Parts: sequence; structure tokens; C-alpha cells
Amino acid sequence: MKKVKTSNLDIQKINRTNVYQLLRQEQSLTKQDMVHQLGLSLPTIVNNITTLQDEGLIKEEGILGHTGGRRAKTWTMVKDARIAIGLDVTRDYVIAVAVDLSGKIIYRTQKWCKFTRSDAYYKKLGALVEHVVKHVTLDENRILGVGIGVPGLVTDDREMVFYGEILKFTGTSCTEFSKYIPYKTALLNDASAAGFGEFWIRGKPGSAFYISLSNNIGGAVMIENRILNGRHYHTGEIGHLTLHPGGKQCYCGQRGCVDPYLAATVLSDLTGGDLSAFFKLLEENNKNAASLWDAYLDDLSMTVNNVQQLFDCTVILGGYIAEYIEKYIPELKKRAAARNSFEHDADYINICRYKIWSIAAGAALVFSSGFIDSI
Repeated sequence: MKKVKTSNLDIQKINRTNVYQLLRQEQSLTKQDMVHQLGLSLPTIVNNITTLQDEGLIKEEGILGHTGGRRAKTWTMVKDARIAIGLDVTRDYVIAVAVDLSGKIIYRTQKWCKFTRSDAYYKKLGALVEHVVKHVTLDENRILGVGIGVPGLVTDDREMVFYGEILKFTGTSCTEFSKYIPYKTALLNDASAAGFGEFWIRGKPGSAFYISLSNNIGGAVMIENRILNGRHYHTGEIGHLTLHPGGKQCYCGQRGCVDPYLAATVLSDLTGGDLSAFFKLLEENNKNAASLWDAYLDDLSMTVNNVQQLFDCTVILGGYIAEYIEKYIPELKKRAAARNSFEHDADYINICRYKIWSIAAGAALVFSSGFIDSI
């Protein structure tokens, strides 16, 4: 097999990327720290620091040492050197966030706005994006792009919804959504976006299954640090796993799917669409809320156990429900463990980090990740 030579330019880019990624990971380092951890020469480190500093991506943070000899400067990444925006489009409202290069949400907002496939709706999306931009930066050149998470399946090029039964918007294009958004845009399946964000912020989680417990149920799969999309781009659609054969009607046309049993609306419908109010009732030992939650935990334990039996991996619970579920994790683990044929615990269950903002954050991080990979 013919060997492919690595050019000097390739080596320079690899070194620059490694220096930047190390600073992202460690937050603050001296030149000598970088020499030691990367195994590069001091002149190489100095050259890359200069380049990254000139590009506004890193900065001198401080000085270490207080007595004797020359004190060492420390360097850190400029977290807000670039900003990405994410939208979570639902039937009744839109969540918008801005994230910096560390993945931190630096601004978030929610606008009640019923979805319609109309010019008026797309104008509202454009106005919402501009609202976010004005709150986070005076320099629009720092905006990497706008990721739009939608409750539908999206083509591999992120340009078209090819299955959109929830909002009845099959065939809607990214061009339509972004008509009044003057930045790069991309459409993403909502659960896939949330899963991507969660996997990204955790670094390299190995193998994991992300379950989005929002107004609809979806998921994302990572196998050995690679996201699995599937032949038809609907890998991870756990909302359509059969949970109760012949049971409740699902929007997909089938009966007994996970979605009509675990959607956040199953709970919030008791309190007029207010999920936080449901959990307040639960805290107050309301009988109706307690009965509903007991059934929900049973169905959730069955679902996560099915995932664990198939993939034998970490299961991350995300979406709107994740904002409130931490207190109830021990009971969920107990129920899931009782169903497990091989282990006697359910320590594989984790809670996501972004919670209610997960879809919008993940949609934004697609642009952040792409930029960082290009450095």
C-alpha cells in the first residue's frame, strides 16, 4: 500500500489544533505545560500560541509564581471568540440559546409562537435570532451560524424535512426556515441535536444512548465515540419502539409506541400544559399527579431497560423532563434494575447536562464543533 506523506502545512494545522484543544480541555496552561503534555518543542508551542492569539482565539491570562526567577505566563482560550445560536422549534413556542466555544449557554430565551408554515412565522424566527445576537455581541462576524432543531427527520445535508408528521411540515426546507436569518443555518432533528450536544459536552463518552424526554420522544446513539445515523437517518427513534402492543394511539399511526406514554405532555396536560406545575403537585402529594407519575416511571424503567439490554451502555436522560427528574432517579433505577436480566443495579442511567435547553444547545453546537475542528 502506498504511504501518503503528511505535508508541513498538515503538520502545522495538527499542531495548532492540538494546542487549542488542550487549552479548551485544561482551561489554563503555561508554555512549558503544553510542551510537556503535547511533546512538542518550545518554538513550535510559541509559534502556535502567537498564531492563535493573533486570531483572537486565545489570550494571556496571568502569571504563575511569586518568588525567585522569571514567572511563567499562563494562556487560556477566548470562550466568546465565536458564538453559535440554536433554536428549538415546537408546536407552541421556540426556545433560543447562544453558546460560546466552551459549550456554555451565555443567553437563553423562549417565545410563545404557534408553528405555521408561513412567511409571518419565519419573520418571527428571524426577529428572535436578531434579539439573541443583540444580547450577546456587537460584532456579527462572530456568529458561526444558527442551528434549527425541529421535531422531524432531516436529510443528511440538513436541508430538508423528509418526515414531519408532528407539525405536518414534511418537505419544509432550511431555506424556508432561514428566509429572515442572515447567517449560516442548518436543520437538525430535535433529539439528534440534543444527543449531539450532550455527547459533545461530555468529551468522549464511549458508547451511550441519549433519550430526549420532551413533548415528543426521540433519541441518539453513540457507538465508540461515533454517532450512528442509520441507513435511513432515523437511528435512535426510540419513541416508536412498541411499549404496549395495541395501546395508545401514536401520531405515527401505530398503537402502543413509547411516545404517547413518555412525552412530557402526558404529565403537563394535567396542569394545563405547565410541566413545572405538575411536579409541584407531585411534591404536594396530589393523588392524580402521583398516580400519573407512578405509571410514567414504570414505562420509563421498561424503556431504559430495553435500551440497556440492546446496547449495554450509558443511558442519558434528557429533554424537558430531565429538569425535574433528579429527585426520582433512585426510584427509577430501582425499577429498571428489577427488570434487568444480567445486573442488579441501574447505574448506567445518567441525567443530561443541558436539560430543558438541550435541543437548542445541541443545534448550536453543531456550528461550534465544526469551527473548532477547522482550527
